[in-house]
Amino acid sequence: MITRRAFVIATAASAAALLGGCGASGGATSSASSGASSGGSDAGESVSIGTLATEDLLPYWVAIDQGLFAKAGINVSITTFQSATELIAGVASGEVDLAMTDIMVAASMVASGIDIKLKWVTLGATADQGRFGIMVGPNSSVQKLTDLAGVPIGVGSNTILEYVMDNLMESAGVPADKIVVEEIQKLPMRYQAMVSGEVAAAALPGSLLALGEANGCRTIADDTTGENLSSSVMVAQSKVPDSTIAKLEQVWDEAVALVNANPEAYRATLVANANLSDAVANTYPISTYPSAERPTEAMVAPVLSWMQSKGYLTKPLTYTDLV
Repeated sequence: MITRRAFVIATAASAAALLGGCGASGGATSSASSGASSGGSDAGESVSIGTLATEDLLPYWVAIDQGLFAKAGINVSITTFQSATELIAGVASGEVDLAMTDIMVAASMVASGIDIKLKWVTLGATADQGRFGIMVGPNSSVQKLTDLAGVPIGVGSNTILEYVMDNLMESAGVPADKIVVEEIQKLPMRYQAMVSGEVAAAALPGSLLALGEANGCRTIADDTTGENLSSSVMVAQSKVPDSTIAKLEQVWDEAVALVNANPEAYRATLVANANLSDAVANTYPISTYPSAERPTEAMVAPVLSWMQSKGYLTKPLTYTDLV
Protein backbone atom coordinates (compact mmCIF):
# COMPACT_ATOMS: atom_id res chain seq x y z
CA MET A 1 0.00 0.00 0.00
CA ILE A 2 0.96 3.60 -0.52
CA THR A 3 -0.02 7.08 0.71
CA ARG A 4 0.95 9.86 3.04
CA ARG A 5 1.64 11.66 6.32
CA ALA A 6 -0.96 13.33 8.37
CA PHE A 7 -1.99 15.11 11.43
CA VAL A 8 -2.42 14.17 15.07
CA ILE A 9 -5.66 12.23 15.33
CA ALA A 10 -8.47 12.29 17.89
CA THR A 11 -7.12 13.82 21.09
CA ALA A 12 -3.95 15.63 20.11
CA ALA A 13 -4.61 18.72 22.18
CA SER A 14 -5.65 16.65 25.18
CA ALA A 15 -2.53 14.54 24.81
CA ALA A 16 -0.30 17.57 24.76
CA ALA A 17 -1.95 19.03 27.83
CA LEU A 18 -1.73 15.76 29.76
CA LEU A 19 1.89 15.18 28.81
CA GLY A 20 3.14 18.60 29.82
CA GLY A 21 2.24 20.65 26.78
CA CYS A 22 1.87 24.39 26.62
CA GLY A 23 -1.62 24.75 27.85
CA ALA A 24 -4.71 23.68 25.99
CA SER A 25 -7.46 24.25 28.50
CA GLY A 26 -10.22 21.92 29.55
CA GLY A 27 -12.36 20.51 26.78
CA ALA A 28 -13.33 23.81 25.21
CA THR A 29 -12.34 24.92 21.76
CA SER A 30 -10.08 27.89 21.22
CA SER A 31 -10.09 30.31 18.34
CA ALA A 32 -8.10 33.04 16.65
CA SER A 33 -9.05 35.62 14.07
CA SER A 34 -7.15 37.15 11.19
CA GLY A 35 -8.48 40.60 12.09
CA ALA A 36 -8.93 42.03 8.62
CA SER A 37 -7.61 45.51 8.06
CA SER A 38 -9.93 48.40 8.87
CA GLY A 39 -9.93 49.49 5.28
CA GLY A 40 -11.55 46.33 3.91
CA SER A 41 -12.94 44.20 6.72
CA ASP A 42 -16.59 45.09 6.11
CA ALA A 43 -16.39 44.16 2.44
CA GLY A 44 -14.11 41.17 2.99
CA GLU A 45 -15.27 37.58 2.85
CA SER A 46 -15.58 35.70 6.14
CA VAL A 47 -14.28 32.15 6.39
CA SER A 48 -14.10 29.81 9.36
CA ILE A 49 -11.46 27.08 9.55
CA GLY A 50 -11.37 24.15 11.96
CA THR A 51 -8.29 22.23 13.07
CA LEU A 52 -6.75 20.25 15.87
CA ALA A 53 -3.77 21.60 17.83
CA THR A 54 -1.12 20.30 15.45
CA GLU A 55 1.88 21.38 13.42
CA ASP A 56 0.07 20.84 10.12
CA LEU A 57 -1.64 24.23 10.16
CA LEU A 58 1.46 26.28 11.07
CA PRO A 59 1.41 28.32 7.83
CA TYR A 60 -2.07 29.64 8.64
CA TRP A 61 -1.11 30.55 12.21
CA VAL A 62 1.77 32.48 10.67
CA ALA A 63 -0.61 34.04 8.13
CA ILE A 64 -2.71 35.42 11.00
CA ASP A 65 0.35 36.82 12.78
CA GLN A 66 1.67 38.41 9.59
CA GLY A 67 -1.66 39.87 8.43
CA LEU A 68 -1.72 37.88 5.20
CA PHE A 69 -5.45 37.14 5.36
CA ALA A 70 -6.27 40.82 5.88
CA LYS A 71 -4.03 41.66 2.93
CA ALA A 72 -6.04 39.22 0.78
CA GLY A 73 -9.32 40.77 1.94
CA ILE A 74 -10.52 37.70 3.87
CA ASN A 75 -11.74 37.66 7.45
CA VAL A 76 -10.58 34.27 8.75
CA SER A 77 -11.31 32.68 12.10
CA ILE A 78 -9.51 29.50 13.11
CA THR A 79 -11.09 27.27 15.74
CA THR A 80 -8.99 24.61 17.44
CA PHE A 81 -11.07 21.59 18.40
CA GLN A 82 -10.05 19.22 21.18
CA SER A 83 -10.85 16.01 19.28
CA ALA A 84 -11.43 14.73 15.76
CA THR A 85 -15.00 13.89 16.75
CA GLU A 86 -15.65 17.54 17.65
CA LEU A 87 -13.98 18.71 14.45
CA ILE A 88 -16.19 16.43 12.34
CA ALA A 89 -19.25 17.73 14.18
CA GLY A 90 -18.13 21.28 13.42
CA VAL A 91 -17.93 20.46 9.71
CA ALA A 92 -21.23 18.58 9.68
CA SER A 93 -23.08 21.41 11.42
CA GLY A 94 -21.59 24.07 9.16
CA GLU A 95 -19.78 25.73 12.06
CA VAL A 96 -16.60 25.68 9.96
CA ASP A 97 -16.25 26.19 6.21
CA LEU A 98 -12.89 24.43 5.89
CA ALA A 99 -11.05 21.93 8.06
CA MET A 100 -7.55 20.55 8.27
CA THR A 101 -7.82 16.77 8.61
CA ASP A 102 -6.58 13.58 6.96
CA ILE A 103 -7.76 11.59 3.97
CA MET A 104 -9.33 8.91 6.15
CA VAL A 105 -11.45 11.31 8.17
CA ALA A 106 -12.41 13.16 5.00
CA ALA A 107 -13.49 9.90 3.35
CA SER A 108 -15.58 8.96 6.37
CA MET A 109 -17.32 12.33 6.24
CA VAL A 110 -18.05 12.03 2.52
CA ALA A 111 -19.37 8.48 2.99
CA SER A 112 -21.72 9.76 5.68
CA GLY A 113 -23.16 12.38 3.33
CA ILE A 114 -21.23 15.52 4.35
CA ASP A 115 -20.70 17.63 1.23
CA ILE A 116 -16.96 18.36 1.28
CA LYS A 117 -14.05 18.09 -1.13
CA LEU A 118 -10.29 17.72 -0.62
CA LYS A 119 -8.60 20.95 -1.72
CA TRP A 120 -4.87 20.77 -0.99
CA VAL A 121 -2.21 18.88 0.94
CA THR A 122 -1.21 20.73 4.11
CA LEU A 123 1.60 18.39 5.14
CA GLY A 124 2.93 15.19 3.63
CA ALA A 125 3.54 15.93 -0.02
CA THR A 126 6.73 13.92 0.48
CA ALA A 127 7.66 11.22 2.98
CA ASP A 128 9.97 13.47 4.98
CA GLN A 129 7.20 15.97 5.77
CA GLY A 130 5.74 15.06 9.14
CA ARG A 131 6.22 11.83 11.01
CA PHE A 132 4.25 8.86 12.30
CA GLY A 133 5.87 5.75 13.73
CA ILE A 134 5.92 2.77 16.04
CA MET A 135 7.61 3.24 19.41
CA VAL A 136 8.65 0.93 22.25
CA GLY A 137 9.27 1.78 25.88
CA PRO A 138 12.64 2.43 27.52
CA ASN A 139 12.88 -1.09 28.97
CA SER A 140 11.63 -2.95 25.91
CA SER A 141 13.62 -5.81 24.37
CA VAL A 142 11.92 -5.29 20.99
CA GLN A 143 14.49 -4.36 18.35
CA LYS A 144 12.61 -4.55 15.06
CA LEU A 145 9.11 -4.75 13.65
CA THR A 146 9.24 -8.49 13.07
CA ASP A 147 9.61 -8.89 16.85
CA LEU A 148 6.05 -7.51 17.07
CA ALA A 149 4.48 -10.20 14.86
CA GLY A 150 1.47 -11.53 16.75
CA VAL A 151 2.06 -9.02 19.57
CA PRO A 152 -0.64 -6.39 20.34
CA ILE A 153 0.35 -2.85 19.39
CA GLY A 154 -1.42 0.12 20.93
CA VAL A 155 -3.35 2.02 18.27
CA GLY A 156 -6.81 3.35 17.50
CA SER A 157 -8.71 1.43 14.85
CA ASN A 158 -10.00 3.31 11.81
CA THR A 159 -7.28 5.96 12.11
CA ILE A 160 -4.40 7.07 9.93
CA LEU A 161 -2.07 5.72 12.60
CA GLU A 162 -3.48 2.24 12.12
CA TYR A 163 -3.01 2.66 8.38
CA VAL A 164 0.63 3.67 8.81
CA MET A 165 1.20 0.85 11.31
CA ASP A 166 -0.23 -1.76 8.91
CA ASN A 167 1.93 -0.51 6.05
CA LEU A 168 5.12 -0.38 8.12
CA MET A 169 4.54 -3.87 9.47
CA GLU A 170 3.72 -5.34 6.07
CA SER A 171 6.76 -3.64 4.52
CA ALA A 172 8.89 -5.33 7.18
CA GLY A 173 7.51 -8.70 6.12
CA VAL A 174 4.95 -9.22 8.89
CA PRO A 175 1.87 -11.05 7.52
CA ALA A 176 -1.42 -9.16 7.83
CA ASP A 177 -2.86 -11.83 10.12
CA LYS A 178 0.06 -11.30 12.52
CA ILE A 179 -0.61 -7.56 12.94
CA VAL A 180 -2.52 -7.33 16.20
CA VAL A 181 -4.32 -4.21 17.43
CA GLU A 182 -4.58 -3.27 21.10
CA GLU A 183 -7.42 -0.75 20.98
CA ILE A 184 -6.37 2.46 22.76
CA GLN A 185 -8.04 5.39 21.06
CA LYS A 186 -6.82 8.14 23.36
CA LEU A 187 -3.27 9.22 22.59
CA PRO A 188 -2.17 10.08 26.14
CA MET A 189 -3.35 6.70 27.42
CA ARG A 190 -1.64 4.95 24.51
CA TYR A 191 1.62 6.78 25.14
CA GLN A 192 1.59 5.99 28.85
CA ALA A 193 0.72 2.34 28.21
CA MET A 194 3.77 2.07 25.94
CA VAL A 195 6.07 3.81 28.43
CA SER A 196 4.93 1.59 31.31
CA GLY A 197 5.13 -1.61 29.28
CA GLU A 198 1.41 -2.35 29.41
CA VAL A 199 1.64 -2.69 25.64
CA ALA A 200 4.74 -3.82 23.77
CA ALA A 201 4.59 -0.89 21.34
CA ALA A 202 2.41 1.98 20.23
CA ALA A 203 1.69 3.81 16.98
CA LEU A 204 2.17 7.53 17.65
CA PRO A 205 2.39 10.89 15.86
CA GLY A 206 5.60 12.89 15.60
CA SER A 207 5.06 15.06 18.66
CA LEU A 208 4.74 12.03 20.95
CA LEU A 209 7.58 10.18 19.22
CA ALA A 210 9.79 13.17 20.00
CA LEU A 211 8.58 13.26 23.59
CA GLY A 212 9.23 9.55 24.00
CA GLU A 213 12.71 9.82 22.53
CA ALA A 214 13.48 12.60 25.00
CA ASN A 215 12.51 10.19 27.77
CA GLY A 216 14.41 7.07 26.71
CA CYS A 217 11.86 5.39 24.45
CA ARG A 218 12.85 4.13 21.00
CA THR A 219 11.19 4.64 17.62
CA ILE A 220 11.76 1.38 15.74
CA ALA A 221 10.10 2.48 12.49
CA ASP A 222 8.57 5.61 11.03
CA ASP A 223 7.18 6.84 7.73
CA THR A 224 9.77 9.49 6.89
CA THR A 225 11.63 7.32 4.37
CA GLY A 226 10.53 4.99 1.61
CA GLU A 227 6.95 5.13 0.44
CA ASN A 228 5.00 8.14 1.65
CA LEU A 229 2.34 6.77 3.98
CA SER A 230 0.39 9.76 5.23
CA SER A 231 -0.71 13.30 4.57
CA SER A 232 -2.96 15.92 6.04
CA VAL A 233 -5.34 17.79 3.79
CA MET A 234 -7.51 20.87 3.75
CA VAL A 235 -11.15 20.06 3.05
CA ALA A 236 -13.84 22.59 2.19
CA GLN A 237 -17.60 22.65 2.18
CA SER A 238 -18.75 22.51 -1.43
CA LYS A 239 -20.64 25.77 -0.90
CA VAL A 240 -17.38 27.73 -0.49
CA PRO A 241 -16.81 29.63 -3.78
CA ASP A 242 -13.85 28.70 -5.95
CA SER A 243 -12.72 32.34 -5.84
CA THR A 244 -12.47 32.16 -2.06
CA ILE A 245 -10.55 28.89 -2.22
CA ALA A 246 -8.12 30.52 -4.66
CA LYS A 247 -7.46 33.37 -2.21
CA LEU A 248 -6.95 30.95 0.66
CA GLU A 249 -4.50 28.93 -1.43
CA GLN A 250 -2.59 32.10 -2.27
CA VAL A 251 -2.33 33.00 1.43
CA TRP A 252 -1.22 29.45 2.21
CA ASP A 253 1.55 29.66 -0.39
CA GLU A 254 2.73 33.05 0.91
CA ALA A 255 2.89 31.74 4.48
CA VAL A 256 4.60 28.51 3.39
CA ALA A 257 7.31 30.57 1.70
CA LEU A 258 7.90 32.46 4.97
CA VAL A 259 8.07 29.31 7.10
CA ASN A 260 10.27 27.37 4.71
CA ALA A 261 12.69 30.29 4.34
CA ASN A 262 13.23 30.76 8.09
CA PRO A 263 11.48 28.06 10.15
CA GLU A 264 13.08 28.98 13.47
CA ALA A 265 11.54 32.44 13.26
CA TYR A 266 8.15 30.78 13.77
CA ARG A 267 9.01 28.28 16.51
CA ALA A 268 7.12 30.28 19.14
CA THR A 269 4.03 30.24 16.92
CA LEU A 270 4.36 26.48 16.48
CA VAL A 271 4.77 25.85 20.21
CA ALA A 272 1.83 28.07 21.11
CA ASN A 273 -0.60 26.51 18.65
CA ALA A 274 0.55 22.89 18.40
CA ASN A 275 0.80 22.45 22.18
CA LEU A 276 4.22 20.83 22.08
CA SER A 277 5.52 19.43 25.33
CA ASP A 278 8.03 21.63 27.14
CA ALA A 279 10.50 18.74 26.84
CA VAL A 280 10.67 19.13 23.05
CA ALA A 281 9.52 22.71 22.48
CA ASN A 282 13.03 23.96 21.67
CA THR A 283 14.19 20.96 19.66
CA TYR A 284 11.16 19.66 17.77
CA PRO A 285 12.04 19.75 14.05
CA ILE A 286 9.93 22.22 12.07
CA SER A 287 8.78 20.62 8.85
CA THR A 288 9.07 21.93 5.33
CA TYR A 289 5.57 22.67 4.08
CA PRO A 290 4.18 22.06 0.58
CA SER A 291 2.51 24.64 -1.61
CA ALA A 292 -1.24 24.29 -2.11
CA GLU A 293 -1.65 21.40 -4.54
CA ARG A 294 -4.46 18.89 -4.90
CA PRO A 295 -3.94 15.43 -3.38
CA THR A 296 -3.09 12.97 -6.14
CA GLU A 297 -4.94 9.75 -6.83
CA ALA A 298 -1.80 7.90 -5.71
CA MET A 299 -2.28 9.48 -2.26
CA VAL A 300 -6.00 8.88 -1.95
CA ALA A 301 -6.83 5.58 -3.66
CA PRO A 302 -4.73 3.29 -1.41
CA VAL A 303 -6.32 4.79 1.71
CA LEU A 304 -9.79 4.19 0.31
CA SER A 305 -8.84 0.62 -0.62
CA TRP A 306 -7.51 -0.04 2.90
CA MET A 307 -10.62 1.44 4.52
CA GLN A 308 -12.82 -0.71 2.30
CA SER A 309 -10.86 -3.86 3.18
CA LYS A 310 -11.22 -3.07 6.89
CA GLY A 311 -14.95 -2.38 6.63
CA TYR A 312 -14.48 1.25 7.67
CA LEU A 313 -16.45 2.77 4.78
CA THR A 314 -20.24 2.73 4.80
CA LYS A 315 -20.17 2.79 0.99
CA PRO A 316 -17.48 2.45 -1.70
CA LEU A 317 -15.73 5.68 -2.68
CA THR A 318 -13.38 6.68 -5.47
CA TYR A 319 -10.81 9.44 -5.86
CA THR A 320 -13.26 11.59 -7.81
CA ASP A 321 -15.78 11.37 -4.96
CA LEU A 322 -13.32 13.21 -2.72
CA VAL A 323 -11.32 15.52 -5.00
